[in-house]
Amino acid sequence: MKIAVVYNRESQRVINLFGTPNQEKYGIKNIKRITDALKAGGHQVKAFEGDKDLVDRLEEFMPQVLKGERPGLVFNLSYGIQGQARYTHVPGILEMVGIPYVGSGPLAHSLALDKVVAKMIFKQHGVPTPDFAVLNDLDFGVPDLRFPLIVKPKNEAVSFGIRIVESEDELREAAHAIFERFNQSVLVEQYVAGREINVGLLGNNPPEALPPVELSFGDGGPAIYTYEDKMGRSGREVKPICPAPIDAETTARATGIARKAFSALGCFDCARVDMRMDEAGNLFVLEINSLPSLGARGSYVIAGEAAGLDFAGLCNRLVEVASTRYFGTPSPPELGTTAPLDRPRAIFSFLTGRRDQMERRVRDWVAVSSRTEDPVGLREASRRALQRLTELGLAPREDLTDGQRVWTLETAKGLEGGTLLMLALDVPWPQSVQGHGFRRDPELLYGEGVALSRGPLVMLEFALRALKQQKLMHKTRLGVALYADEGLDCQLSADRLARAAGSAERVLVLRPGNAGDKVITQRRGQRIYHLVAEGRPARLGQASRRPNVLHWFCSRCDALTGLTQPKRRIAVAVSKVSTSAFPHLLPHKLETTIQVGYPDARSGADVEAQMREALGTDRPWMLEQVADRPPMAERRENLALYERLKGVAADWGIPLERESSVGPSVAGLVPPGVAVVCGMGPVGLDLYTPRESIQRISLVQRTLLLAEVLASTAEA
Repeated sequence: MKIAVVYNRESQRVINLFGTPNQEKYGIKNIKRITDALKAGGHQVKAFEGDKDLVDRLEEFMPQVLKGERPGLVFNLSYGIQGQARYTHVPGILEMVGIPYVGSGPLAHSLALDKVVAKMIFKQHGVPTPDFAVLNDLDFGVPDLRFPLIVKPKNEAVSFGIRIVESEDELREAAHAIFERFNQSVLVEQYVAGREINVGLLGNNPPEALPPVELSFGDGGPAIYTYEDKMGRSGREVKPICPAPIDAETTARATGIARKAFSALGCFDCARVDMRMDEAGNLFVLEINSLPSLGARGSYVIAGEAAGLDFAGLCNRLVEVASTRYFGTPSPPELGTTAPLDRPRAIFSFLTGRRDQMERRVRDWVAVSSRTEDPVGLREASRRALQRLTELGLAPREDLTDGQRVWTLETAKGLEGGTLLMLALDVPWPQSVQGHGFRRDPELLYGEGVALSRGPLVMLEFALRALKQQKLMHKTRLGVALYADEGLDCQLSADRLARAAGSAERVLVLRPGNAGDKVITQRRGQRIYHLVAEGRPARLGQASRRPNVLHWFCSRCDALTGLTQPKRRIAVAVSKVSTSAFPHLLPHKLETTIQVGYPDARSGADVEAQMREALGTDRPWMLEQVADRPPMAERRENLALYERLKGVAADWGIPLERESSVGPSVAGLVPPGVAVVCGMGPVGLDLYTPRESIQRISLVQRTLLLAEVLASTAEA
């Protein structure tokens, strides 16, 4: 699961700084200790300041999840930056945007932080608490309580401003200090002489009570836990004793009272209830800390250790109880028990736990420029790809590799009768086009070649890593064909790719998937023609029986493009025109590129014949076919392979549909009798443009789909 640890420490990123500033902070070491503990639990963890940028950062960190994958969750450590009821600020934001989090909600935090309101609720629910009074200004009357009294700010925590007073003068002095420093009302509480007992709670409905902790104050100083004690500045050591040396009956009463206080304020997941026990054994709740400290010396952590939870276990248990509350997942298992995952769940867990790694790898690949006409970049791209594939256990097939434009590798079981994966290493952009780097938003990953090459490369690597983790690589008949001439219409790699495909039983082409979560079971072929026509040079306005070559072509252009027949899946288009002319003369030579999309070889030949007829015989011209990318026919074996993919996708709630495409791909090189599905890569948008992108969710979805399909072919 993705877990964002949200805290407040240094950030002042707010619109305005005013109001009461927060004085509670987690140290950097404690934050790191918590993040390390959660990582040890197998989570993807990142820490964030709880300021005005929090929502944007969380939205980027927590993308859409797969079926069966828990949404991201916030591990809330935030005490707030400024203002009233600071504990409620981050939970309130998370409630608003719909992000689950560990700990109590805004209402419980606000009630717990307002000590007066909390005590009123305790009394209404029969929770014992010392008698009290509230002082609202300096001209207060002395409350009808016996000295000694406890004086503290009404809305603070961590023992800020707490003091024992023995007389009216001391009371007025302490109250004046609180009014001046905290600018809030003063809670005056009957002091309970005796022992201080804390009960930590973990979970919900009802929460589990951790072993009680007694605070031993020694012989010096007041018998209360002051702010100076907590910060190590008092000159004495307050020792927590856990389990507290109290009998079973008192322990049961203390845990019962703690649960009742927890329920009365509507707390969730965790809390620490602070009590005093008088000499007669009566227990009184002083307050409830709805955001108990996870500091190493804190009594909540010490109680967790006494219950058998080391620090990592305690932090991860908090995640589990919050997940149970939000997602209805089974209650956390008994400590020390684990159940091995079956193979599909293990692959799922492996991949979903590596989302961040996958996106970082996409970023790294985007930084490697390997355009079709860049031999240096292609060498670097092929070196990186081959290194990772050989580390995963694949070996080169020399007869299907030329080392320049095509590389084929296979597992120990070999490619014959197995699965071939085909994908491009080159980005089919001309060198003159300015590139664009990697960037990410909540739904998309952008970058040069991210859909056409980089996303598929990462998808391939992590699917194979999942197989290796499950010890399936050596049992799988599998080959990988990398080619680096997509921008040259695969003219240099076609022969080897076709032979590699002919060795396999099925081929999956890791071209980008189409919008709508679609793969391709049928593609048109595409031919590219180069037309050259020449005429005589002529001056502007010179009389001539024959139009100049440009006017001649314009008159033929409508006839050429008019050969398009959508119902027969035939398309003809002029894509590039250039002319040559001498100074001050009209063009005497014209060159143009004509693209033809066609469904089968016979249709392609027919269109070419019709083009030649449309050009006529009244002027010299030459029409040359410079590229031919064969169509991908929709065969029965393709549909059967698609149905198999769809069945696996349905098991994981991955959307998958099929369609035909007008564009060509290497899928057209797959010979009859071999099943092929194209568009198995992440869903791509705005291909061949500076806004090319892939859907973030589809990167992990398609990787999971590929890994599960390959795992299903592994031989026992």
